[in-house]
Amino acid sequence: MVLAALCRCAAAAVLKLTSDPAFLGAQPAILAVLHTWTQDLRYHPHVHLLVTAGGIDEDGRWVEPRHPDYLVPAKALAVIVRAKMTAALRRARLLHHVPPAVWAKPWVLQCQHAGSGEKVLEYLARYVFRVAITNSRIEAIEDDGVTFRYRDRKTGTMTHCTLPPLVFLARFLQHVLPKGFAKVRSYGLLAPRNRPRLEAAHAQLGSPSPAATLTTLSQSAASDPAHAFAPLPRPLHRCPVCHVGTMRRVQRLPPHRGPP
Repeated sequence: MVLAALCRCAAAAVLKLTSDPAFLGAQPAILAVLHTWTQDLRYHPHVHLLVTAGGIDEDGRWVEPRHPDYLVPAKALAVIVRAKMTAALRRARLLHHVPPAVWAKPWVLQCQHAGSGEKVLEYLARYVFRVAITNSRIEAIEDDGVTFRYRDRKTGTMTHCTLPPLVFLARFLQHVLPKGFAKVRSYGLLAPRNRPRLEAAHAQLGSPSPAATLTTLSQSAASDPAHAFAPLPRPLHRCPVCHVGTMRRVQRLPPHRGPP
């Protein structure tokens, strides 16, 4: 519940400020990705938000940010996120579990320009379905310890950490999300109920929408059978494990039983 509230409150804070005409006066598209770890696998829940530099206003027009250097002020955004999290925990009757010092200190949000086009795709590829640690960072697995490398955020240097096997497993398993929890969420123009507004944004920006792309492929295949190599894509199936990723069946392998 708390992790879901963190995603909702972060997105709601952005939507609140972007609705202000002093900053954007429109609704942007937001993709939220929840992460719960630090580089050395400690528990540190946080949300990455990818927000479009513009949005659709009440008149259905695409508008650019009022300030060329930023979308919304980061300090004001941090205050709103903290206030919304406080309210969410109070409604859930969980506020008393949080130490008072948490609310006394200022919250810090990191806001930066992610780029455009291929740079944003590269950014997304790194963050959307990342796990707490990849095999490439694990350098040794021994009976008495697991050694892995990570980058120290304070010094920027690569550091090595060796943990007893059970401690390593405990650190890793605390980042396994509850079954059915959606770690990637869509808000603003990307919310399902805002599909017409998203289509309007595609039209005004001159970029093909997903629906238009499928229509073009269908018409192309029907008008020119020689280009049947580009039919409509097969229906994609949800991954039975994470229920988020999609799967395309290539081959079914029959069960294999080894010797008794």
